[in-house]
Amino acid sequence: MTAPEAAIRPATPEDLKAAADIYTHYVLHTVATFEETPPSVAHWQLRLDDLAGRGLPFLVAEISGTVAGFAYAGPWRPKPAYRYTVEDTIYLAPEATGRGLGAALLGALVTESARAGMRQMIAVIADTGSDASAALHRRFGFTDAGRLTHVGYKHDRWIDTLLLQRTLTADDGQ
Repeated sequence: MTAPEAAIRPATPEDLKAAADIYTHYVLHTVATFEETPPSVAHWQLRLDDLAGRGLPFLVAEISGTVAGFAYAGPWRPKPAYRYTVEDTIYLAPEATGRGLGAALLGALVTESARAGMRQMIAVIADTGSDASAALHRRFGFTDAGRLTHVGYKHDRWIDTLLLQRTLTADDGQ
């Protein structure tokens, strides 16, 4: 299973059970997400509908008919002035990591977010002790924007988050 074999495409309602299953692994077994209870498939449907209504991408990586990962760009903050800034989210099935799928998803997400008129993308990365996610984002032009210390508490430990940022379109002063 390698990235060239993966099809990156928009998510459909039929993909949401697989996305929920992938995410559940991270909720229950890691600090990569600060969620403590896995969201239901109905929650994922609401997210898909919300993002579609905003014209924002929700993508999946599919290999041989199986969803091996997903990514989406959601609003950074709810206040109107942030409307051109999104936060990226990427999760891969545990057995699909290390094969280039994260890069394939992030590249497509950046492209689709820019196409949707977004200007900035923020990555909020839990400091899990691994630099893989931060390194991936830096390869795609994200730069360090800060660190928030001890902002999450999960699995009996305090967790920092790294903030990275990338411009999606040229700043034309508007």
